[in-house]
Amino acid sequence: MAQLLEAAASVFCTTGYTAASTNAIAREAGVSPGTLYQFFPNKEAIAIELGDRLMHEMRATYGEALGPVAPATTLEEAVGAAVDRFVAFNCDHPVFFALMHGPDIPGRIAEDHDALHLTLISRVEGLLSAFLPDAPAAGITRTAQVCLGIYKAGLELILANEGAERAAYVQELKNVLFRYVEPLTDGKALTPDSPDTLATRP
Repeated sequence: MAQLLEAAASVFCTTGYTAASTNAIAREAGVSPGTLYQFFPNKEAIAIELGDRLMHEMRATYGEALGPVAPATTLEEAVGAAVDRFVAFNCDHPVFFALMHGPDIPGRIAEDHDALHLTLISRVEGLLSAFLPDAPAAGITRTAQVCLGIYKAGLELILANEGAERAAYVQELKNVLFRYVEPLTDGKALTPDSPDTLATRP
């Protein structure tokens, strides 16, 4: 099964979900189509199994990347650490972007992605709240949505490049996010008595 999922990830990244076929996945895995059908009835089942595993790993990643911020952490440090962890996950699993952000993903994966998006927004809101304790909730939510939109746009550029050019795009993404949020904070770092609302969020 692991061999088939690895092959499917490669095919989905190369051709996209719609153009992929079970025959192509079997060929990439070095097995017969009959062997593939012993494990999965169709490519949607393969995508859902792959998506479930990636979702589990992504939830662990954002739990670590957007955990409670230590006192005296600067906004630049917090942004950099979160971007590094999320980018590392997506570079290690490029099929996650192909499956989760493609226009033709299976309905089950789309539903799971929507739920992940809502939870991720909540986590980003918590991180922002630590730096913007006086901001209204609606403003925090709006800023979190824009941050996530900027991140997704930057991630597409990052995944399209490699080596030094990829690293340069990662830094550009950090710069954009920091320069967007920093004016809202008056340049303040967290202090020991700053509210750390993230710990109480789901």
